[in-house]
Amino acid sequence: MLGLLAAETQIFVDGRLDLQALLRAGGPIGYVIIALSVAMVALIVEHLLSIRQGSLMPRALVEELHQKLTAGQVTEAQAACAQQPSYIAYVISAGLKETPFGYAAVEKSMEDASTEQAARLARKIEYLSLIGALAPMLGLMGTVWGMIQAFAEFSEKANPLPADFAPAISAALVTTLFGLCVAVPALAAYAMFRNRIDEFVAETTLTAEQLMLPVKRALGQRQRAKPRSPETDA
Repeated sequence: MLGLLAAETQIFVDGRLDLQALLRAGGPIGYVIIALSVAMVALIVEHLLSIRQGSLMPRALVEELHQKLTAGQVTEAQAACAQQPSYIAYVISAGLKETPFGYAAVEKSMEDASTEQAARLARKIEYLSLIGALAPMLGLMGTVWGMIQAFAEFSEKANPLPADFAPAISAALVTTLFGLCVAVPALAAYAMFRNRIDEFVAETTLTAEQLMLPVKRALGQRQRAKPRSPETDA
């Protein structure tokens, strides 16, 4: 039975690779790995569109916030953040909500917001890491099962020759190939996006601090302008 299957799924014909036979040799597990590859491509495309400076820190929003915060228009700046949701908008909005409590509260709120957004982005790319770990394991499982079948066929023959079960072993190794072909780009993309997130988080945090400098100065002046209580003067 296995010999017939191996003949039907002969991967190389006259020294040329038969793609249809290659897909058939992968079996059900091979199709699962192919589905993972489709998901990987979709995730990479989505991350390329969403994890970039234009999405996390839109230039137009940064300029608008700079103008409004420099002019002391805190309410207008909050409205701009609400209208253009992004990483930096979330951080700035969180800080502006704490202005009645002093700049220490503003700074702490911005740090918490930045940490939350960075964690959200990190969780977002974890699926690529999962695919990179799962694909080769599925490939190995398919290969082990194929090897079991190949040696079972080998044991049923009285005088077996290596050529009798070589096609079956070749077909069994196909799922490992599929798994590695998915795992390598998935892990490479995961590392690339992780470094990109670290870079953008640092850049966005620094930009948010610079944007909030007018607010910091205004809150400092307000604190110094507060009248002292009689107990303090005494």
